[in-house]
Order: sequence, then structure tokens, then C-alpha cells
Amino acid sequence: MSKILVTGGCGYIGGHTIVDLIQNGFDVICVDDLSRGSIKMLQGIEKIVGRPIKNYKVDLCNLDDTEAIFLENPDLVGVIHFAAFKSVPESVREPLMYFKNNLNSLINILQCAEDFDVDNFVFSSSCAVYGNPSELPVSENAPFAEPESPYARTKQMGEGICRDFTTFHKDFNTILLRYFNPVGAHPSGLIGEFQDMTENLVPVITKTAIGKRKEMSVFGNDYPTRDGSCVRDYVHVCDIAHAHTRALQYIIEDRNKSNCEVFNLGTGTGVTVLELIDAFERVSGQKLNYKIDKRRPGDVVGVYANNNKACAMLGWEPKYSLDEMMATAWNWEEAYAASKPEKVAG
Repeated sequence: MSKILVTGGCGYIGGHTIVDLIQNGFDVICVDDLSRGSIKMLQGIEKIVGRPIKNYKVDLCNLDDTEAIFLENPDLVGVIHFAAFKSVPESVREPLMYFKNNLNSLINILQCAEDFDVDNFVFSSSCAVYGNPSELPVSENAPFAEPESPYARTKQMGEGICRDFTTFHKDFNTILLRYFNPVGAHPSGLIGEFQDMTENLVPVITKTAIGKRKEMSVFGNDYPTRDGSCVRDYVHVCDIAHAHTRALQYIIEDRNKSNCEVFNLGTGTGVTVLELIDAFERVSGQKLNYKIDKRRPGDVVGVYANNNKACAMLGWEPKYSLDEMMATAWNWEEAYAASKPEKVAG
């Protein structure tokens, strides 16, 4: 089996990707310093796949410790790099922390990949690189707009670092995957979003519904959209995870047209925040306690994907409907609450 290093593998998308990789014949090792990820993610993964997963509790901003992982695993054939801070509001408050963590960790991983001849690399990017796009749906050829947050800028800069690296290293294959809005959880209910303090919309919805949060805010109802709330492209996390497996297979099998390619990962359908809330209330039977609040710094008006390239070249296709996304998210929230009783928000 081809051995893959997954950085940030105890995080939300990384954990689901480890499951998909193993179920498609890959051997996986994980590195996560657990500053944002959860050891419970690893435990849930192991229950799903029926085998232990090696995790290195290493800060990738430390080059010596990162090198030690590669030294111990000389048979690595690829890296999927998730490890990064991802909160838009936090990045607005703490921009230097985001630049230091997200860029230094990427540089160190690429340095080790170069030094140890690991030539297949998948970078976790974001639709945030598009800013407020001038045309929708947005394709991979759309120009970068001024980023709406320091988080988005780190993704733009990260892509630039990868491109510059591959320009000189012609044998190094890189795939840049621009996610839209990953949501939902594994259908088993064993893994999902473990962060209780997350600011991502769907976990905020489910945590409000179950009582961990007293209420939630919809940030803005005066945007130029069909109901005044922001528009996003929500895609199930298991669909996102499978795209990473497809991307690795694509470059390992030398099917790539160039040594640095980019793909959008979204359903191609825009959904407003209020429509998402309606979908949750419909599938869960829960009435959500929310209020309309002022716009939040860093939010774009609307963005959704043209995913034709990923479907055609990677053979990828999003399979989960919006209702299934919300149903698995709620199933996960209920399962997590049952396993770890929480104090109800006061």
C-alpha cells in the first residue's frame, strides 16, 4: 500500500480524509499537534477503519521535528497538507498568528518533501482565494480578488508558494484543492466536527439546536441576495474527503497534465444562510433560536463553484444532498452529546 502523510489529520476534513484514503487502499500516518484537532477524531477513525493510526504530535512550524517524521517514514509517496488555522473571524483579530502558522508549516512540509524525495503533494486551499468574485459560478480560471480576511490571504499566499516551488521542481506534482463549504459528518456518527468553539455555520446551528449555545446569529440580512443573507456552496465533508483520494490517485498514476493543477470542490449550487437553516429545521424537526445580526468582517456576499473540471478530470462527483448534509450533521451532534454530556449554555 502507498503510504501517505496527512497533516492536520485530527481535524475535521483531515480526519474524514484519512478514513477515505484507508478505505481506498492507502496506508496513512498522521501529524497533528492537537492544538486545534482532537484525539477523539483519531479514536473515531480507528473504530471506522478497524486499525490503529499513528499520529505524531508535532508542531509543523518546528522544522527539526517535522524532518524526524520523514526520517522515520522513508517509504512515503505523498503528503496531504491540511494543518492550518481556519477561522475567518479569528484571523481578522490575530493576523500575524495566521501568517506565522499557516505559511511556516507549509514551507517546512515542502522543504521536507524536497529533501526526502516525496513528490506527490495535495494542498488544502479554499474558495476564499476568490474574494467576492465578479462572476458566478466561479471557475478555476477566475482571478484572485482582494482577500476578505487574513485567513484568505494565507491561502492565496500558500498557493503561490506551491506554484513557485513546482516551477523549479519539475518532478514534484502538486494539486491545489479549493474547497467551498464542507459540512456534515461521517454517516456512522463516529466522527464529525469536534471543536466546541467552532465558528463554522453548520456546527453553530447544531450546537444551538442541542443547547450548547443559547442562540445563534445570522450575520446580515441586507446583502444583495434572494433573501438578504450570504450565499455559499455547501458540500458534504465525505465528498470533500473522497476528492483528496481521487487527487492523489490522479498524480500518482501520472494522469496530470502539468505538475501543478487546481480544482474547485463544490456542488455548484448556491444556498443562502436562511435556506440552510430551513433545511436543518426540516430534517431535524428542531426549531432554531437565531437572531439577525450586523454583517461580520471578512464575509463575502456570495460564492459557489463551477465544479466541471474536478468532475471531468478527477472522476469526482458530490453525492450527498443538502438534506443529507444536515441530517448527518445533526446525527453527529446528537451522538457526540450522548458520548460527552455538555453543560447547557446559560
